[in-house]
Amino acid sequence: MKATFDGTAVRVGKEGRILYEQSGYGRLEKDGVKLSPQEALYLLHRQKIDVTGYNFNTLFSEFADQRNFLRSFLVYRDLRERGYVVQTGPHDFRVFKRGEKPGTGESLYLVRVLSERDPIWFEKLIEEVVASRNMRKQYVLAVVDDEEELTYYEIKLQKLAEPCNYLPGISPTEAILVGKSAMVMAPAHSDLEQSGFGKRLDDERLMLAPVELLYLMGKGIIVLKKGHTPITTGEYFALACETDAELAGKDKVYSELRGHNFTPRTGYKFGHHFRVYCGKNVHSDMLVHAVEKEAPLPMSVISRSVRMAHSVKKKMLFGAVHTNGIQFVEFARIKL
Repeated sequence: MKATFDGTAVRVGKEGRILYEQSGYGRLEKDGVKLSPQEALYLLHRQKIDVTGYNFNTLFSEFADQRNFLRSFLVYRDLRERGYVVQTGPHDFRVFKRGEKPGTGESLYLVRVLSERDPIWFEKLIEEVVASRNMRKQYVLAVVDDEEELTYYEIKLQKLAEPCNYLPGISPTEAILVGKSAMVMAPAHSDLEQSGFGKRLDDERLMLAPVELLYLMGKGIIVLKKGHTPITTGEYFALACETDAELAGKDKVYSELRGHNFTPRTGYKFGHHFRVYCGKNVHSDMLVHAVEKEAPLPMSVISRSVRMAHSVKKKMLFGAVHTNGIQFVEFARIKL
């Protein structure tokens, strides 16, 4: 099938309508079909079209100056070879359900293409996921690594369980400042321990981590003292921030999780801020990491996080902190 390239677009004459009608290639025009660069190069490689004056190498060279063209072509080719009909937009690609195509079916995925070294800006990511959800589509990241291999991630905005701001059965008590932590006199199986707070020092003493202490002070359950001198929540927060630059974000995410009846504990062994227990589960269900909504996080870091969570059979969530609250974003590897 003959095609022409005018320096900006590849077009196929009226016979090209067969490409659109049978396999969903291109956009219909009055005199035929206009192909996207990815479509044209893929069809040329598959010997479905001949572009006058060009072979695969020379046409690839023409398109290669377009920003991020190589990675987008690799993703397009992979999706096509998996049996999907793919068209450009509204992010990078929209992907139709298998067996469906434009005009007779609906798209299933909206795909954004990234490289392994691209940063994730959570504010923009959340906006795109919301837009996809409003269109009833599944938002997918297609990440191309430095060896041109592809990994697909499904992105979801998680809604936590209904909020529960009541801490049953915990009596107010005093705590003594010990470094940046606090010590509470509490016998085994105390109210605090039963509610998932603290780490036991001995049979009589319970140690509270900074995020636990801040939360309990904010609820009026703990009165913190250094010697006999009371310390306010603000004073303690300033003190604890001296050695933990991430404390502000961690504190907000911890409080949000606690407010929804989850039990967060340190996730240090997993390389994250929290491991999170749901109900009375013996094993944690999620790994959660606090991030600033306006700050970038490298895709390579997210990839390691998702792989770690998958290896220990947990969900991987990032708590994006902003002025209006916390948005939890779940990343999960998928096979399309």
